[in-house]
Amino acid sequence: MKTSITSLAERIRNYSGLLRKKPIQDVFNELVLNGQPGIAPPNFGDDAAVIPWKDGFLLFAADGIMPKLLMNEPYAAGKASVMVTVNDIYSMGGRPLGMVNVLASGDEDHRRKIVQGIRRGCEKLQVPMLGGHLHPDASPDAPALSVAILGWAEKVLHGYTAQTGDNLILAVDLSGKVGCHSVTSWDANSGKSPQQLIDRLESLPLISEKNWANAAKDVSNAGIVGTASIMMENSGTGAEIILDAIPTPPEIPFSDWLFSFQSFGFVLSVPPQRSDQVLAVFHERNITASVIGKVLEERKINIIQGSEVETLFDFSRDKITGIVYQSPSSS
Repeated sequence: MKTSITSLAERIRNYSGLLRKKPIQDVFNELVLNGQPGIAPPNFGDDAAVIPWKDGFLLFAADGIMPKLLMNEPYAAGKASVMVTVNDIYSMGGRPLGMVNVLASGDEDHRRKIVQGIRRGCEKLQVPMLGGHLHPDASPDAPALSVAILGWAEKVLHGYTAQTGDNLILAVDLSGKVGCHSVTSWDANSGKSPQQLIDRLESLPLISEKNWANAAKDVSNAGIVGTASIMMENSGTGAEIILDAIPTPPEIPFSDWLFSFQSFGFVLSVPPQRSDQVLAVFHERNITASVIGKVLEERKINIIQGSEVETLFDFSRDKITGIVYQSPSSS
């Protein structure tokens, strides 16, 4: 039975993956807008900092693993720590150079599983772990894992530069399975060779270097509609999102699919005249990609299901992260 659009909207608004973004604005204001300036431009919602470097850009990102996943599924958490940061780099049109980690685990068996997961993740995604820091005396009931990654891009795809009139394209790999149990997730990496995974990810730098997209963001713990909504909020725009156009695997209910953490999932904002080229890049790599909506000038997120329309967010009064791009001329 299809979930009503009103119920879906309410679930999205109250989804923990979105609600946990609200404190970001205070940190952003303190450390970015009012922090120490440097050679890097302000970051208005990207998952990686962008540092001009020689004839391109260094991309520098960090991530922390959710405690529930780390406690209950340490091997999966280790793999995920690599995957999430690698996706951050590729989503911005870059390629990873190397990673470091900070691991706190006072249980030897638990720590070994985390490290084995990290190693497997690095092998699968072909990125070296260059070093890190270990706290072996941490309390067994309070482990922690954070990773940082350095990448390089010839041209950067930001997550806050969507343009009015763009098509919203969702690219996902439906050839997967339900992932780990601690978080709602879709595993499209297991069973594929490193070459298959890299070939799949290389679609993003190709699209960036061809100037075929205005913005991109990887689908992470905010879910599909949540990720698209954050991109619009950060870009100072709105969007209409057609729920029936979202590709969905048969193995998972649509109402869960919308919130699944994707091992390969990206939302792109693409000019209509470039959409067929972008879709072709993904389809050639056996990735399912579809136009799921359009970027609007009015700062609202409207979701559409059949003939029904529901306003999910009105950014004149609602906020997810509270971060909105400010061009240099307007600041």
